[in-house]
Amino acid sequence: MMAVRVLALVAGAALVLAALSSAIRTILVPRALQTPLARMVFVAVRRLFRLRAPARHSYERRDRIMAFYAPIALLTLLATWMTLVLGGFTLLFFGLGVHPLRDAFLLSGSSAFTLGFATHDGLLIAVLMFTEAAIGIGLLALLITYLPSLYAAFSKREVGVTKLEVRAGQPASGVTLIDRASRVGRFEHLEQVWKDWEDWFAEVDETHTTYGTLVHYRSPHADQSWITAAGAVLDGAALYTSCVDVPPTPEPQFTIRAGYLCLVHIARFFHQPTNVDPSPADPISVTRQEFDDAFDRLAASGMPMKADRDQAWRDFAGWRVNYDEALISLCRMVLAPPAQWSSDRYPDGHFKPSFFPQRRERRRGAAGTRG
Repeated sequence: MMAVRVLALVAGAALVLAALSSAIRTILVPRALQTPLARMVFVAVRRLFRLRAPARHSYERRDRIMAFYAPIALLTLLATWMTLVLGGFTLLFFGLGVHPLRDAFLLSGSSAFTLGFATHDGLLIAVLMFTEAAIGIGLLALLITYLPSLYAAFSKREVGVTKLEVRAGQPASGVTLIDRASRVGRFEHLEQVWKDWEDWFAEVDETHTTYGTLVHYRSPHADQSWITAAGAVLDGAALYTSCVDVPPTPEPQFTIRAGYLCLVHIARFFHQPTNVDPSPADPISVTRQEFDDAFDRLAASGMPMKADRDQAWRDFAGWRVNYDEALISLCRMVLAPPAQWSSDRYPDGHFKPSFFPQRRERRRGAAGTRG
């Protein structure tokens, strides 16, 4: 009997510590930390949503269903923490002599939810009751304070995505971004776009690795997405730098650098394929024919284009290779809406996450890599 009680004490303490560690790393620590418990909960919920929204359904239907994924997964994670705390203190009470197990469970539930209908004698048990009550209230308070920060970052992200529709169309396209600026005679305003999106990438990098749930929060409109908007701006900056015959400026290059770091950091956080040390000669998902079509469209709009198209293609590919793989893998992971040169680069299948992923990144010799 003593061995059973000791085992109950050890197992109970382990469950409580697992819940607290996951909550602290997920909510309190301002760093890109991912816990196995949180990942298993989000993966399990994602697989259930995958059954509810299979690939054979239209994108519009899948988008409506997947809009509930992140909020439900977050609430499920809170329920998991509370369940572990409840089960852990049940075992602790049982190990300290509260028998039968049913009474230990009732005492734990009464303490966790501060109901007060169950009590027990003994100073140590009273201390555990107060501790469990504090933990239960604390987890709820953490979630309540977590949500405003989460939705503030979401709102700020979406303002940039919505504003981009004015300049880059819907779905957003890097080619449209450059073409529209030329046609309306406000080509010089692109300099401010690059500066604004450099800041946007820096903010998204910080918030979407600190609050990983944000990556899965979908835009208010089904045909918008933060990841396809990011791809459009990066493609626009790459086209501007490589193809447009204007005096070189650092702003679009800084934007590409900021976007590359942002997408790679997020892709690595979620263990998605990404080339973290690319070579300019590595293949990209955009074909030469697609590039030529974009080049011709920009030339037809009156844009001053560089004379050497072959060199322009090599320059564009040298910029695109930095963010190409991370962009495509994140588009697939979040089930992004169809958009040029980003979410249209993979088969229309449903992403299946792994409970126990291995970091999938490739490193190559990077001599001469742009950015």
